Amino acid sequence: MNQQVALITGGAKGIGRGIALDLAAQHWKIAFCYRTSEAEAQKTALAITERGGQALALRCDVSDPTAAKALVSQVEKEWGRIDALINGAGPYHRINLFEETVEGWNKMFDGNLHPIFYLAQAVAPGMKARKSGRIINFSMANADQMISQPDVTAHYIAKAGVLILTRTLAKLLAPHGITVNAVSPGFIDSGSAPPEELAGMTKRIPAGYIGTVDDTVAAVRYLLSDEARYVNGANIQISGAWGI
Repeated sequence: MNQQVALITGGAKGIGRGIALDLAAQHWKIAFCYRTSEAEAQKTALAITERGGQALALRCDVSDPTAAKALVSQVEKEWGRIDALINGAGPYHRINLFEETVEGWNKMFDGNLHPIFYLAQAVAPGMKARKSGRIINFSMANADQMISQPDVTAHYIAKAGVLILTRTLAKLLAPHGITVNAVSPGFIDSGSAPPEELAGMTKRIPAGYIGTVDDTVAAVRYLLSDEARYVNGANIQISGAWGI
């Protein structure tokens, strides 16, 4: 039986790294891309191999459609297949809408939404041919609420778009044995935010504590499993009931 292959965007650190290490323990082959985190990428690649997986660390800006397509081709050429695409990359910045620049606005869509379209188009033919595949996209815990977001407007709209794109891909690919689902974290201690900032958010979380990378990894593990074969177009919130 062929060893399963995952492609993870933004897999050098944080939640993406956690997913990669979890799959490594299950002896997956893991290709992951990064833009600037070369040192972290090399450490993650080493950790993957130490846990029993195979690693392929690739520098790629998936906001470039040509580069995104080439990334998929490179992984398929190296390992012959992609069984799981996990779209974890996505820039974020906080700025009032009327202080936002055109460049900053476009960056949020180019980094958070467009790559999912590019990569899904690229991996779909191989998954269709094998009649199997998993695509998991990352949104955010309250993106389905469609509420005003004066300080993260473009990022929020992009993450809401991720949910629409996820459902559309799910409907189109379900006849081919492929599932497409979203994972929407709330406040997660993934190393991207200062501990004091996270601590200040605790009182806003009904569960009373900040989530961990392992909480998010567990949801991804389920969606990749055979137990989730009939789960398609879903959005799993990892938020301790924040954002609902």
